[in-house]
Amino acid sequence: MPIETATSAARSMEFRHLRYFLALAEELHYGRAAQRLAISQPPLSVAIQQLEAGVGARLFDRDSKGVRLTPAGAAFRTSAQALLERAEDACAQAREVQAGEVGRLRLGFVGSTLYSGLSGWLQAFQASHPKVEVVVIELNSQDQIDALLQEELDLGLVHTDRLPPALAARPLYSEPFLACLPASHPLAALAEIALAALSDQPFILFSRKGSPDYHARIVEICRRHGFFNPRLQHEGRHWLSVVSLVSQGLGVSIVPAAFQRAGVQGAVFRPLAEAIEGSAVFAAWRKDSAGVLREKFLAAMPGPTADRPPGLANM
Repeated sequence: MPIETATSAARSMEFRHLRYFLALAEELHYGRAAQRLAISQPPLSVAIQQLEAGVGARLFDRDSKGVRLTPAGAAFRTSAQALLERAEDACAQAREVQAGEVGRLRLGFVGSTLYSGLSGWLQAFQASHPKVEVVVIELNSQDQIDALLQEELDLGLVHTDRLPPALAARPLYSEPFLACLPASHPLAALAEIALAALSDQPFILFSRKGSPDYHARIVEICRRHGFFNPRLQHEGRHWLSVVSLVSQGLGVSIVPAAFQRAGVQGAVFRPLAEAIEGSAVFAAWRKDSAGVLREKFLAAMPGPTADRPPGLANM
């Protein structure tokens, strides 16, 4: 059969033709096959004729002795069964994708979430959605925003809700800021630290380039509580780098409370004496992106009324 004719025949074939064919191939009796398909016999006969015309081969022999598969019909039966099974699998997969039960979610996260329950949320989500592949990538807030705009991430966990118009945000939780000092620092012996006491200390801050909004917020906190500008000594692109630099005695910092559980030797954490706004974490995504998997994952995370993520309740 010429390629053009074969292609036309395949296009004219319907899945009901295959179902009708397979029922007749198993029953080898038009009456029983029609009863099994819950149709009358004439539509079955017409469908088989249409299928044979489309295939370009006789699939059944019919005579006074009954109905038999031809060699062509026997060969076609195997392929028809496989094709129908593949179609059913494709339909099932499409339903699962639509329901958010299968697929791939590319998740960006800031380092603090790793110590605020992210691993637990991931494990719970994977247990309830075993067919969903979650790819996690640690990036600072600005890099996540860029990746979301470039469609390289499906969801980001960031420290800011000041986003480009193409992105949307939802608050997840907030946690306190703590003073972070070298263990050998004289102020480390205090139960709490007044911000003014840090005014003459070398500061280590999160990179302005990595998260301009977050950097500006910490500088503003310092300005409101005792000193005009922190004495910026070093910057880190990730909070864990900031804590590590503090542990080496290179300065002090103000960091999200989650990092006291990072296990960095040589760094101590103390509550701030002043009541200041906490470190907020937001979910961010493209407004024009599909949202089923995203919403499924967010449903497993703490809501906007949660002041502290799991693990911080006893602080």
